[in-house]
Amino acid sequence: MMKILTVGYGGRSKEDFLGLMRPNNIRTIIDVRLRPDRASMGIWVKAKTSDKGIEQWLSEAGIGYRSLIELGNVFLDFADWQERYRKLLESSGELLTARLADIPEPWCLLCAEKRVAECHRQQIAEYLAKYKRAQIQHLE
Repeated sequence: MMKILTVGYGGRSKEDFLGLMRPNNIRTIIDVRLRPDRASMGIWVKAKTSDKGIEQWLSEAGIGYRSLIELGNVFLDFADWQERYRKLLESSGELLTARLADIPEPWCLLCAEKRVAECHRQQIAEYLAKYKRAQIQHLE
């Protein structure tokens, strides 16, 4: 059975973050932010080249990085963004999650919101649990 972890980096240091990844043997971080190039804290920025920003320090820690902007939350400005995002996954989830199939497990969905209840990664995880029979663990 596929096991999927999710995490938000908000308020975390690099050391705290890696402290969550190591015991779970995470091989790859799947960045589901719509604009990973605009992180408010520099260490979380997806730089133009992989020798800087989040890709660089994850690589040094032996963790791969993939940005899947197609899974970003395009409805964040709406009060009912959770329902809108859930509907998007229901209608187009197979297409939006297709690139996950080639990523070495175990992997962890990453977004900015520290609490999963405030983040669209919860909807992604629920979709994967329902349609891919994945076991989900939210790291908070």
